Amino acid sequence: MIEPLWWHWVVGGIALVLLELAVPAFFVIWFGLGALLVGGLLMVAPSLSFTTQIVIWTLASVGMTVLWFKVFRSDKHTTTSGQAASVVGEVGMLVTAVAPYQPGQVRFQKPVLGAELWECRTEAEIAAGERVKVLSVEGSYVRVAPLH
Repeated sequence: MIEPLWWHWVVGGIALVLLELAVPAFFVIWFGLGALLVGGLLMVAPSLSFTTQIVIWTLASVGMTVLWFKVFRSDKHTTTSGQAASVVGEVGMLVTAVAPYQPGQVRFQKPVLGAELWECRTEAEIAAGERVKVLSVEGSYVRVAPLH
């Protein structure tokens, strides 16, 4: 059996990295980078056995995949569920007038649960431009009261 040379690993690694462009799973690239690593090691130490090459490629590929998905990947999915209590007491300004059966809109200086502008409801008439505080979050709107 002919053992692969360093350039075999480099060509295979480049092919796998390019395959990532066709299959955008962000998974194949790590096996390509592992192959490039083995190709680089073979340039420095050409006497590595085929078994050692395969073990290094496997460990490097799996290691880089685990590092990416567990450590470096920053888009961890978080929800705002259960964070409504942190909004109670926030102060905003009414963009439109609001009345008991007429919803309005309130704008906050900084985003509240990801949005600066919220639909709001209240128990009393409040004119546009007035400052209000949040009493509760009820689904997709906030219940507000005038700020005194």
